[in-house]
Amino acid sequence: MATNDNFDDIRAFDNSEVRATVEALAADEHFRKSMSVISGGIPFETIATVMRSCDTVRQFQERVCYPIVTTFIRRCSSGVQLDITSIPNREAPHIYISNHRDIVLDSALLSIKLLEQGLDTVEIAIGDNLLIYPWIRNFVRLNKAFIVKRGLTMRHQLEASMELSQYIHHTIAGKHQSVWIAQREGRAKDSSDETQESVVKMLAMGGGRDIRQSLAGLDIVPLTISYEFDPCDYLKAREMQMKRDDPGYKKEAKDDIQNMSIGISGQKGRINYKTGRPLNTYMQTLDGTAGKPEMFHELTEWLTREIHRNYTLYPCNYVACDMLDGTDTHSAHYTADDRRQFAAYLDGQLAKIDLPAPDMPFLKHCIVNMYANPVINKTKAQCAQH
Repeated sequence: MATNDNFDDIRAFDNSEVRATVEALAADEHFRKSMSVISGGIPFETIATVMRSCDTVRQFQERVCYPIVTTFIRRCSSGVQLDITSIPNREAPHIYISNHRDIVLDSALLSIKLLEQGLDTVEIAIGDNLLIYPWIRNFVRLNKAFIVKRGLTMRHQLEASMELSQYIHHTIAGKHQSVWIAQREGRAKDSSDETQESVVKMLAMGGGRDIRQSLAGLDIVPLTISYEFDPCDYLKAREMQMKRDDPGYKKEAKDDIQNMSIGISGQKGRINYKTGRPLNTYMQTLDGTAGKPEMFHELTEWLTREIHRNYTLYPCNYVACDMLDGTDTHSAHYTADDRRQFAAYLDGQLAKIDLPAPDMPFLKHCIVNMYANPVINKTKAQCAQH
């Protein structure tokens, strides 16, 4: 089994590195300012005292991160629910593969809710494109994040994918730690969540030549995250128009920072996490004679359907679906007040978009489509269920 020395450039930090990392963070002026803002004005020396009381990663998460995240849950949501009843053995390590809505909170809220159920937190896959400051890199690795390398050449990408896969297998089998990973690179801007086959292929790489045996050892569980409202919806719509108007448009680091900040502090309404059936259950039904391309395609499609099948749908989703179609097909799921409130919400979000020439019909369609797609995709998944 591989040791930490094999993965030093990507792995999460361990207990032996807590004290040195805490001191590095405490000395970083950018971190000090960020923590003072995030904590709601608590003097940094008070925060630093708590940080320095931590000898383990678990203590750092419980004493520093848990209070901060739970404060944001109270301020910015109507509560978070986690349903993991579909997992036969919740104590065993496995991979949660989920849709991706919020850069920071998707994995953070999962770990918080697992802690509250008496379970361990997860190791988290995070793209290095988000680690724009040294303190962010240190902070996330202290919070059990491991690094996914982005923007590499084809040859280096293959090497990085193998290293990443081997690390994930080591984390499950050697460290007995569960892992969270998004079903695709980046967030689905239109909320139409599709699993990337490349993610499934990467997961299979590190466990030997047999696909099913390799993936079975990871005990993959699809996880569906449903936010009632996405505070970054208007930023996503803005990005869609910018890409439409300029196909060469590329986000800058400041755009990710803005998305992270608004995603954390914006109002989200109700939030629901729900696991689906384990992938191992489905793999047992597959034809063992299928070739690798067919196998990867089938597994990828099933993960997507299972994530879609477990959406929690809110009145705003049904309203958006009817607005998109110009019908009242789903009116049994919402009231006239729900429709008025969503229309007012749309107007408020559209008003936040700062573009020289905003195409309001296009932008409105983008946001409405984001909220309608979970209804559309769940309906399709239920029809195709097997």
